[in-house]
Amino acid sequence: MRHRVGERSRLAQADSGEQPWRAWGPYLAERAWGTVREDYSEHGTAWDYFPHDHARSRAYRWNDDGMAGICDDRQTFCFGLALWNGRDPILKERMFGLGGDGGNHGEDAKEYWWYQDSTPTHSWMSWRYHYPQEPFPYDQLVRVNGQRSREESEYELVDTGIFDDDRFWAVTVDYAKASPRDMCVAITVSNRGPEAASLHVLPTLWFRNTWSWGLPNRPVPVLKGSPGRLAGRHRTLGHIVLAGSGDAAPLLCDNETNAQRLWGQPGKSLYPKDGINDYLVSGSPTVNPAGEGTKGSLHYVVTLGPGESRTIRLRLTQEDEEIGPLDLGDGWSDVMRARRAEADEFFTDLIPAAASAEEAAVARQGIAGLMWGKQFYHFDVKQWLTGDPGSAPPPPGRRYGRNNAWWHMNSFDVISMPDPWEYPWYAAWDLAFHTVSIARVDPAFAKSQLLLLLREWYMHPNGQIPAYEWSFADVNPPVHAWAALRVFEIDGGRDHDFLARIMHKLLLNFTWWVNRKDVGGNNVFEGGFLGLDNVGPFDRSAALPVAGVLEQSDGTGWMAMYALNLLDMAVRLALHDRTYEDMATKFFEHFAYIAEAAYRQGLWDEEDCFFYDQLRLPDGHKLPLKVRSIVGLLPLAATTRLSAGTLNRLPELHARLRWLQASQGEYADVISARRISPEGRQQRLLSMVGQDQLLRVLARMLDPEEFLSPYGIRTLSRSHLEKPFTVSLGGSDFTVGYEPAESTSGLFGGNSNWRGPVWMPVNYLLVEALREYADFFGDDMKAEYPTGSQRKVPLAEVADDISRRLISLFLPDDTGHRPIYGANHILQTHPDWKDLIVFPEYFHGDNGAGLGAWHQTGWTALVVDLILTLRRR
Repeated sequence: MRHRVGERSRLAQADSGEQPWRAWGPYLAERAWGTVREDYSEHGTAWDYFPHDHARSRAYRWNDDGMAGICDDRQTFCFGLALWNGRDPILKERMFGLGGDGGNHGEDAKEYWWYQDSTPTHSWMSWRYHYPQEPFPYDQLVRVNGQRSREESEYELVDTGIFDDDRFWAVTVDYAKASPRDMCVAITVSNRGPEAASLHVLPTLWFRNTWSWGLPNRPVPVLKGSPGRLAGRHRTLGHIVLAGSGDAAPLLCDNETNAQRLWGQPGKSLYPKDGINDYLVSGSPTVNPAGEGTKGSLHYVVTLGPGESRTIRLRLTQEDEEIGPLDLGDGWSDVMRARRAEADEFFTDLIPAAASAEEAAVARQGIAGLMWGKQFYHFDVKQWLTGDPGSAPPPPGRRYGRNNAWWHMNSFDVISMPDPWEYPWYAAWDLAFHTVSIARVDPAFAKSQLLLLLREWYMHPNGQIPAYEWSFADVNPPVHAWAALRVFEIDGGRDHDFLARIMHKLLLNFTWWVNRKDVGGNNVFEGGFLGLDNVGPFDRSAALPVAGVLEQSDGTGWMAMYALNLLDMAVRLALHDRTYEDMATKFFEHFAYIAEAAYRQGLWDEEDCFFYDQLRLPDGHKLPLKVRSIVGLLPLAATTRLSAGTLNRLPELHARLRWLQASQGEYADVISARRISPEGRQQRLLSMVGQDQLLRVLARMLDPEEFLSPYGIRTLSRSHLEKPFTVSLGGSDFTVGYEPAESTSGLFGGNSNWRGPVWMPVNYLLVEALREYADFFGDDMKAEYPTGSQRKVPLAEVADDISRRLISLFLPDDTGHRPIYGANHILQTHPDWKDLIVFPEYFHGDNGAGLGAWHQTGWTALVVDLILTLRRR
């Protein structure tokens, strides 16, 4: 047995460069079709240009996809699982789902799989999938969803009845690293059906196609097959071998497009990418009889009786020299046992003993989803705009269309994605939230992710951070500074080099916001989309329905928070290097200007005790848009504290604060609150929401008839159920009404329709803000909670209870049902399903059912941090 190395030791070795434990991981996307990168259409119709039907036959340009897949961090090789129940029209090589215009609520995966486990170095991973034994109902899912309106629920795979009588295969894939480039794999298939059945299992190894695009120095690699073994050779990779137990038949073809099937044109190979599919399903002569290619599978046929299981042993190894026989016996078993045990030790150490078993399971599976969500992301925008030498040039309109101003951008990295199927591309503000929970297990990776989007080949020369590939120029909330501070703190608050490095970059982005999103120069901000588009009466990313400027309470709140985050960074750095004190002073004053302007410019409504967006018309008239939404609660998050000790060590900042307070009285409400902390030290509160406004805003936020749901804070006040907001502009009426799930309006297109659900990231920020206020006011400030109960509690208790509400979304209730699974009987009660946890994009505002993308563990993994924080208090 190899010497046992714990996960903490592996992380240390990876961080120091001693051992590349992160070199291999689950970096293979769940979906590469239907993405912007693969879209070379004239009008940017990505879902139509590269649909699911093309994926099995068409070589990808930028990255690959597969099931339960892994690859190296440059995606030179790919390894994934293919299955065939003997009845489907195609092999199951990738997850099926509907494109953006195919579902009644936008894109939607129509399969069931779970990320069950993963350590941060991927030394141990586990993945689960339920594969029907009857023919997969592709056409039925497309047809029925296409017939349903927005008022109807989505038609899911379980609704077809295909899982009746348990006629499915439970498939688990476990990975364990013997060394950084030596992976032991166990594929376990279980027949859950009432009758004997057969399953074709095809572990598949292939090289990403980098040779077909006419670029220099890209020779074609080669795979060769023999019974139970695939051996490959690649110019940069060296040698790689996949060995399997038994004498599985090797099937080989080429990772080349089947141009004959797709377009009736001759292709580059007689044995194209779908050759193994056609060979098994149709009996076509499309696997290479010479046993060579660039894509290969080991073909197992497993026949099992009801309830029986079988495990296939595999080993995948890469070395510089030729590789001999691989151990699939006792050595393989020892590695699997050791890595599983080390994973258990790692998570036992991470998760507080006070957490319940169910909470521990949620935390562990939440981390698993985050780790499986890391993907290799390749996108050279200049190359994409101009085309490859060996391919037809893109349509001329491409140079004036999507992302044409981002020609400098060149991504070739492993990045944490929001959702490996629905959002297999990074989103800037999602990624910032991801890093908070990632930092709990892998601070170095979390810091590298935050720095990545600020590098010269990502950040625009003008200082804008790229939003997401559908529109890099869209505007995401500026949460990078907040996330950097949280990661810094979680990592022990010692890495000042990281803090300084990221702050220098964020100065450029802050300046971009000030110059581009404050049109009037009055310290109130526009912003646009900001992730909350459909809580307003009209599309904030589009042109306004009348001439004017939309001044946003959330945009202004985000910028006040941004200024305070940069102030916090500068203060921490100035305590070690006084040259940062000037920056602290600058951001202190900028915060004061923004916070004061929100009141002076009319975003605060004194009568309603709430912040609203407003339209500033060309004649100077201001029209408040009195929608009570999360937009008006976000200013709560713009808060921080300064201790007297800190101010005494930074005299210039202290002097400037006193001057502003004494000579500029209008700033008093946002900078003047002072108290003695429980430790006996004087501290100041800087907050966009003054002491007088705080309890009044909280009275709305904590009202069950408005924002407080049993499962967190709603995005839109429930008061708009009976009293929708309507405004008339340009001869048209625009209305917002409370809807607890997806909006029935198609105004915003795709899946950007929400008017009421609970969102984890903004809830997390509000919980954090409550804790900040609680640390300042202590038990002296109490809020009625819930509003109307006549029960007053300290703000810390409010934060704890909202945390519990959010955590309860994932936990079995008194009846054993998890709110996230709503009325889905099989997911709620079936022993094979009920303990498998997903992490949805957002949640029904009244009953907590999971909505949107079901694998958006990215920002929904913030529940992990909530559990760790709550159970350590």
